[in-house]
Amino acid sequence: MGRKAVHPGKHLAKQLHELEISAAELARQLQVPTNRITEIMNGERALTGDSALRLGHFFGTGAEFWLNMQKLYELRLAEEKSGAAIKTLPTRADMQKKPAKSGGARA
Repeated sequence: MGRKAVHPGKHLAKQLHELEISAAELARQLQVPTNRITEIMNGERALTGDSALRLGHFFGTGAEFWLNMQKLYELRLAEEKSGAAIKTLPTRADMQKKPAKSGGARA
């Protein structure tokens, strides 16, 4: 099993704690509703492209940093939920090992 899924809001909360600013203050700086920031911090809301752009600008990290954290979070959740079942599905390589079915296209 892979690493534990960690919502990017946890990282955001840590950053705000270190800066000693509130979610409401960050929201004012980013010109977004406070509930957007608090919901992200609480893991109740996914980061959107708009939020990633704003956070990347504010923290000087770039939007990709924030979207990559969101992507990793979602992939890890999917792995936890469906990973074992998905690993039992056939692969392209498995399909190429099978003999061709008769009745296919003729030359």
